Amino acid sequence: MTSFAVNPQTLKTQVDAALGNLIVSSVVRLDELTIVVDAKDYLRTAQILRDDPQCRFEQLIDLCGVDYSTYKDQAQSGLRYCVVSHLLSVSLNQRIRLKVYATDDTFPVLPSLCDVWSSTSWFEREAFDLFGIVFEGHNDLRRILTDYGFIGHPFRKDFPTTGHVEMRYDPEQKRVVYQPVTIEPREITPRIIREPNYGGAH
Repeated sequence: MTSFAVNPQTLKTQVDAALGNLIVSSVVRLDELTIVVDAKDYLRTAQILRDDPQCRFEQLIDLCGVDYSTYKDQAQSGLRYCVVSHLLSVSLNQRIRLKVYATDDTFPVLPSLCDVWSSTSWFEREAFDLFGIVFEGHNDLRRILTDYGFIGHPFRKDFPTTGHVEMRYDPEQKRVVYQPVTIEPREITPRIIREPNYGGAH
């Protein structure tokens, strides 16, 4: 087992060689390597990163969705939904961030990586639940954090901050019921209190 982490530039060279033209971009920033690939190459990229002798990323340690929403023009691809995975090679003591953008903003779909790393299952279910990103090939893609029958995806930027419905216990029906949200939106203006001559010469 390697004692010291691989230099990020060395890792970049190795990953670039392993993936070749599958890479859309490969950037080292703050000593971390981030690569971006197209959705059509996502699954193949994951397999190479796991199996190539210079990569050997045996573990997926995190996967999450990102909604660039109105900021999508500032994102690399100009697309709204992105999936970010963090991979770890225990044997080579190196890490990498893998990003991929769903090509359809109205119905984001990406291949599942469950067959590459079994730990992916719950993370993909979370991204599906919170962002509405569908993972093709996932064998149990259902909500994991929100309630049964929940409508919408609460981490999307256009989801209302108060939600659509609220839940309460109804003593007459002796069960939990859902009803439209009763919270009225309000704008809070912070009150600023400063001492006389604040910031001035003393």
